[in-house]
Amino acid sequence: MKRCIVFLVVMAGLVHGTALSAANEQTPLKPNIIFILADDYGLDGVGCYGSDNFKTPNLDALAASGVRFENCYSTPLCGPTRCLFITGRYGFRTGGLTNRTAGNPKSSEEPSVARILKQAGYVTGHCGKWRQMGETPGDWGFDEYLTDPTAGGYYWQKSYIKNGETVQLDQEVYYPDVAHEFAKDFITRHRDKPFFLYYASHLVHGPILRTPDTKPGTTDPATLYADNVAYLDKQVGDLVAHLDKLGLRERTLIVFSSDNGTAGQSRTIGGRQISGHKGTMLEGGAHVPLIVNWKGVTPPGRVVKDLVDFSDLLVTFADLAQAPLPQGVVFDGRSFAPQIRGEKGQPREWIFVQLGNA
Repeated sequence: MKRCIVFLVVMAGLVHGTALSAANEQTPLKPNIIFILADDYGLDGVGCYGSDNFKTPNLDALAASGVRFENCYSTPLCGPTRCLFITGRYGFRTGGLTNRTAGNPKSSEEPSVARILKQAGYVTGHCGKWRQMGETPGDWGFDEYLTDPTAGGYYWQKSYIKNGETVQLDQEVYYPDVAHEFAKDFITRHRDKPFFLYYASHLVHGPILRTPDTKPGTTDPATLYADNVAYLDKQVGDLVAHLDKLGLRERTLIVFSSDNGTAGQSRTIGGRQISGHKGTMLEGGAHVPLIVNWKGVTPPGRVVKDLVDFSDLLVTFADLAQAPLPQGVVFDGRSFAPQIRGEKGQPREWIFVQLGNA
């Protein structure tokens, strides 16, 4: 028996924050685009969203010098969100409705954010989690990619997949570090051309294990979880520092979000318990952080209350890259590129989130 739950959110779009950026007249025509997607990481884990339990200085710094969106919605599960981002189309169109069915859409039949940007002259790369999407990142248009070899092998392991080839190691490595170094190398090698990097972190998906920074002998679950949040934030900061070192910040759009809310018990924001968690049609299931930073273009400290959902990412990236969308395809998103530049744009009046069996 099929079961599907759908909800629509309707509210007026409000914007507040600083004045429009004076640097808009000098906006690069085609910015580099880095999309960092955290895993199972709700608003309750991010300092600038009011987390009572975690400090995230690097994410907070991105928001302080960029734009923070207060009302961004993914789907409540990993696979459907990733399918929605890659195709720019709701799950009822593609069939990617659950973690089991997110791999059903075919790259030969659906559009791809990577292919669209490639046609606009971008070199495309992916690192991190790909599971639940079908085929390989290469099939979906990524020129280079690195991902994990098995469903459970994404933290401490002795192998990974790079551009379709399995790399075997003599000792365990921390896979998030391998993916992170791949990302930095990709950026370095392609710094003279527009690039698109989809950085799909495994942090902070379970199992919650030690990080390289965890004190030896630590077994307390709360401490290990905090270590994972801190390591995610640390890697974001290191990636930004790498862009600074290469002189790429003014040419690079950095977007940070998460595939769904926190797994298990959600924590509090400003003393308020978030309702629900990953896998639920409640606030904690699909309401996720969205931080956008483009040095010299995003108005520092701007907070946007406009509605955004994950179908909007593909069309926004295509808009900024001046990449035409394929004809004859229904895309569900609306570009929020104007809001990134400090303009009003055409905010949504509704967003759509679906959780169900197909």
